[in-house]
Amino acid sequence: MPSSNQELKIITGNANPKLAEEICKCLGTKLVNAEVKRFSDGEIGVEIEDSVRGDHVFVVQPTCPAVNDNLMELLVIIDALKRASAKEITAVVPYYGYARQDRKAKPRDPITAKLVANLIAESGADRVVAIDLHARQIQGFFDIPVDNLLGAPRLAEYFNEKQLEDVIVVAPDIGGVKRARDFADKLNTSIAIIDKRRPKANVSEVMNIIGDVDGKNVILVDDMIDTAGTICNAARALKEHGAKEIFATCTHPLFSGPAIERLEEAPITELVVTNTIPLAKEKLVDKFTVLSVAPLLSEGIERIYKDLSVSVLF
Repeated sequence: MPSSNQELKIITGNANPKLAEEICKCLGTKLVNAEVKRFSDGEIGVEIEDSVRGDHVFVVQPTCPAVNDNLMELLVIIDALKRASAKEITAVVPYYGYARQDRKAKPRDPITAKLVANLIAESGADRVVAIDLHARQIQGFFDIPVDNLLGAPRLAEYFNEKQLEDVIVVAPDIGGVKRARDFADKLNTSIAIIDKRRPKANVSEVMNIIGDVDGKNVILVDDMIDTAGTICNAARALKEHGAKEIFATCTHPLFSGPAIERLEEAPITELVVTNTIPLAKEKLVDKFTVLSVAPLLSEGIERIYKDLSVSVLF
């Protein structure tokens, strides 16, 4: 248990302050008074107005677009907290940027997911909390504890409440089979798999569907949607193979480039996402449903603060 004079405090950068405020509301606390600003040359400065000496401070800062700015804000905030004598610092990074660069796919490639892990640890963080890391092995890139919370239970709960009939869960690519199987288990149903070939980055081509989707309500499951090429091509292929209604879900709605236009045109009835990444108003189209991860993160934060098991959240 924390010492009697060690308080739980929440601080945020500019990446997703609304989520940080929701977490504070769940925990019955307020954000640390702080300002994360830019100097005229673009450098980041942090002014923390409240004392954090001896406290356990949780920094809520997803490294979503603008990735480099938000990552640098996270590092500078952690450094400021360390120098202000915070006893423990936990980086709450709901979306972990650079996660897709987790191996050498070809000669002379960087492994940026490991580099970012090093930067967070070296800046002074004692622990990291993330949601749905792109590859769970990234936990091993850190030399500090990592709690990788799961968004799927909340998303699956939403679809269970819809009480859809003749449901099948579909993995949009071979790499998402385990994710789809876990999701299907929560809905007590089966899975299908889309086998595709990707000719180049951010371009996908659907090749084959493994499983029977004819006449069924389909739920496409992925961890993130970036340019939406994969998910939209998958939806069209499923429609061609007789799928009834097509739903899609992901934890991290990056929605970069032509994603919104593609998703609006795709034969998807509803896309259910979480708020690990804030969506601008112009990106909130009618078919999108956004679920909050604040209750999940607040429970994880409280358990970490009280030295309780976090595994119950998995």
